[in-house]
Amino acid sequence: MKRTILIVMAAVMSFGTAFAKDQSVAYIDMQYILKNLPQYEQANEQLTMLSKRWQKEVDAAQQEARVMATNYQTEQIFLSETMRTKREQEIVQKEQEVLELKRKYFGQEGELYKKREALIRPIQDEIYTAIQDLANEKRIDIVKDRSADPALIYMSSKLDVSDQILQKLGAK
Repeated sequence: MKRTILIVMAAVMSFGTAFAKDQSVAYIDMQYILKNLPQYEQANEQLTMLSKRWQKEVDAAQQEARVMATNYQTEQIFLSETMRTKREQEIVQKEQEVLELKRKYFGQEGELYKKREALIRPIQDEIYTAIQDLANEKRIDIVKDRSADPALIYMSSKLDVSDQILQKLGAK
């Protein structure tokens, strides 16, 4: 029984080794590719500008809520109970508006996420199509991203096809 298991394991291991030898592997550096694509840089600049504009809007709303709270603290002793309650509700409402504004712009399904998808997704799709085309042309079985592989210690430069991908994308 043990002998049969050992024979089967040896056969599987030798088959796996033979299979691995027949595969060709290439690497890309996605960060390098993106850095050298002008359309990606433009999209990033546009996202940065939008993000800053929206952050200013959120900051202004937060400042308004802080001013309301500060004013309430200084005037609180002069206000009637109904006026205090009304002002507290206004402050809470303003703080909720600020939270809603943050969610609207920066939340998981917020405007920044949607804009990033609209601007970056086509670039990524174009890159992946170029990778697939190059892999088919050169009969490459596996393409790995070396910028995303922390376990990669060394790689021969002849396996890096990043510049070829950039050429396919028309980048200089």
